Amino acid sequence: MAKFSLYSEESNRSPLSRLWRNFKANHLALVGLWMFIGLTLLAMTAPLLAPYGIDQQHSDALLLPPSWHDEGDVHFILGTDDLGRDVLSRLMNGATYTFGLSIIAALMTTVIGVVLGTLAGINRGFKSSILNHLLDITLAIPSLLLAIIIIAILGPGLLNTVWAIILALLPQHIHSVRNLVVEELNKDYVGAYRLDGANRAHILFRGIFPNIYEHIVVIFTLALSTAILDIAALGFLKLGAQPPTTEWGAMLAENLGLIYIAPWTVGLPGALLFLSVLATNLVGDGLRNALQARKAT
Repeated sequence: MAKFSLYSEESNRSPLSRLWRNFKANHLALVGLWMFIGLTLLAMTAPLLAPYGIDQQHSDALLLPPSWHDEGDVHFILGTDDLGRDVLSRLMNGATYTFGLSIIAALMTTVIGVVLGTLAGINRGFKSSILNHLLDITLAIPSLLLAIIIIAILGPGLLNTVWAIILALLPQHIHSVRNLVVEELNKDYVGAYRLDGANRAHILFRGIFPNIYEHIVVIFTLALSTAILDIAALGFLKLGAQPPTTEWGAMLAENLGLIYIAPWTVGLPGALLFLSVLATNLVGDGLRNALQARKAT
């Protein structure tokens, strides 16, 4: 017998509830979300959880393999490097630099991109045309190459790397948000808002933003995966984080000469980079599929 529902709210869920229902139906996306949450918590608490200091040396434990190896030591779960530093502690602290700073860079890029993209979308005429042409020229340059050019101007360093990645990813964000705003402005409900006497701010905050915020979240996840790779790539090229900073890309470059002697010092940072990008992409793909499923219903 069919269940009778007196209240329509029980079946007509909010857009966010329907988005979450479609998202959690994708098991891979859900696994990626838990990985993403775990990496975020690790980036926030790594200095407190790390068993040793990042520069603490153990002269009697040089190049120890991971603890499950026959020659390993349980006191150093993931082994040590050529200076006797605990690899686990350095990897945990590296999450703060590689993953944590990537989140900050992606968030700042998203906020600035939403503001500038919205202004570009609601304006018409000569200024908008010039901005569109500048964005088209900038988008022709890969983000990593653009970040390298900016680093060449600002100089190497972790802080300059963050600013370089923000400036390199910003044109793509502005272009994406502008397209979303222009698409919404051409819809019938915006015309109805204008006929009802709504001003521009009311149309933006009551009409356009509630309809594009999910897309902005997807854009953020795509920017985050790019930021992770760019920070690691600049660190590997010795243009970003400088030793002894425990950024994963810088650790790869620092231990590259040990790849045959101590492969765990190179393989483990690479594995964490892979897992962080995988988790971010799984969340982004899950959100994109959930949006498509919600629009289809």
